[in-house]
Amino acid sequence: MSRRKAWNADPEPLLRVEPGFRLDQVDPDATPGFPGRKIDGLEALAAGASRLSALQERLYAASTAGDQRRVLLVLQAMDTAGKGGIVSHVVGAVDPNGVHYAGFKAPTAEEREHDFLWRIERQLPAAGQLGVFDRSHYEDVLIQRIRAYASPAEIERRYGAITAFEDRLTAEGTTIVKVMLHISKDEQRERLGERLDRPDKHWKFNPGDIDERLLWERYQDAYQIVFDRTSTPQAPWYVIPANRKWYARLAVQQLLLRALEDMQLSWPPADFDVAEQRQRLAES
Repeated sequence: MSRRKAWNADPEPLLRVEPGFRLDQVDPDATPGFPGRKIDGLEALAAGASRLSALQERLYAASTAGDQRRVLLVLQAMDTAGKGGIVSHVVGAVDPNGVHYAGFKAPTAEEREHDFLWRIERQLPAAGQLGVFDRSHYEDVLIQRIRAYASPAEIERRYGAITAFEDRLTAEGTTIVKVMLHISKDEQRERLGERLDRPDKHWKFNPGDIDERLLWERYQDAYQIVFDRTSTPQAPWYVIPANRKWYARLAVQQLLLRALEDMQLSWPPADFDVAEQRQRLAES
């Protein structure tokens, strides 16, 4: 099954946050644009992996000739929504030499001495790279808002700082793909329960996840504000129903494929005489 035959509609506009978007109207079980079953989704994901790898290689190759473009995938979600699976099963299909991964946790003492974007700037992908943020600068207007780690005035300032920051990145050649993996509260309970049921998953369980779960509705409201304030034409948000892990992975892959395809990448020309070097090789 080819990637194009698997989808019956382009998922990009179906998943993109537009004015009037409401998170509470998104069905976490849905599979927008993909009518197939899980087996069809897994086949489509495997088929798309080689294409994604080839396009990322072209991006990396173009940077050796001075092309400054790069891609940044921002992953946000409630706990257990599948960010790690995206990194493993989607980004894991490309050459790791062309990937820059950064996982953001609570800021360190050094990081707290700087503006919240300071640590983000230090982890931006270089030209030719696919950057992956596992959580991101959006934690600074999500958990910090809910836990009141920053004042309301500072949180308000950060929305504007984020859009200005992302506008600068896109102007400099970064394609930003911002993804929120949207699972239901019931699905999260099942996934946390599985981690408790399986000794091989205990290392993934954090008692703090339940503390955050108790604030579920407040997080949903905070995400809605994020979408309202920071989804822009230059850097739109995409909300992906994620109760079905296979669909979430497939959808993120599709968004990355589209981002790379839209760049119309080509191989950089040789900066040497090919015929001359072929002759030298034959004589060596």
